[in-house]
Amino acid sequence: MSNTESKQEKWQNIKSYIQYFGRHIVIFIIATVLLLWIATKFLDFYTMHGSTIVVPNFVGLSINNEKLQDLADDNHLAYIIADSIYDATKTKGMVLAQDPLPGTKVKKYRKVYITVIANMPERVKMPNLVDLTLRQAIAMLETYGLKVGKLSYIPDIAENSVLKQNLNGKALNPETMVDKGSKIDLVLGKGLGNQTVSIPNLIGKSREDAIKAINSASLNVGVETFDDDEDTINVKVYKQTPNKTQGYIKVGNAIDIWYKSNKDE
Repeated sequence: MSNTESKQEKWQNIKSYIQYFGRHIVIFIIATVLLLWIATKFLDFYTMHGSTIVVPNFVGLSINNEKLQDLADDNHLAYIIADSIYDATKTKGMVLAQDPLPGTKVKKYRKVYITVIANMPERVKMPNLVDLTLRQAIAMLETYGLKVGKLSYIPDIAENSVLKQNLNGKALNPETMVDKGSKIDLVLGKGLGNQTVSIPNLIGKSREDAIKAINSASLNVGVETFDDDEDTINVKVYKQTPNKTQGYIKVGNAIDIWYKSNKDE
């Protein structure tokens, strides 16, 4: 075999290898693209890409009413009771809040977590507050889901320390089961003199923060007036009596508060 024929044969072999691998590379690329396309379509189908619905408003409906379930079914949603709160002023079983909020765009079959009004209040064990400072007692009550009621002061060397804890005018022993959210009245020592405290500035505070500031100052909440009777939650203080400029008042005295809604702010 001549050198020319040998070179031609080698070149033919190289071309064959190139064609062979080239075909497989093209097949591999086509297969990869096809698999990616199928995977994308499957994910779109599985996640319902582009298929969203607007979450309806469940607030105000009752879990005891078929309308709530019908509304969830009609919108291809499921609801789960995530929390319950006792409120004697509201209808038992009524939806108080939801997540996601009404108007939110979600995928079908999304779970909506709702908070409802409990049929019965949750009960907790009353902690022992005696000998704690007022600040410590307030923190302890908050930990147990209880609230500060009326503060009364009597002459005692243990100034601003809890001497007694009462509920509805009666002594309340530690470990007694009480309704969560109950207001616990405290009797505290005011020292052996005529004690006064600085009047806190409540203007601009939320109701919750205003009450905390009053109690922390060894004072009581007086008359509460709401400009918007329908909203007692989303409010801020715009007036108080006595006010900060009046300086000092005796421990145990009350501060009257006026609120207005802050929804539009």
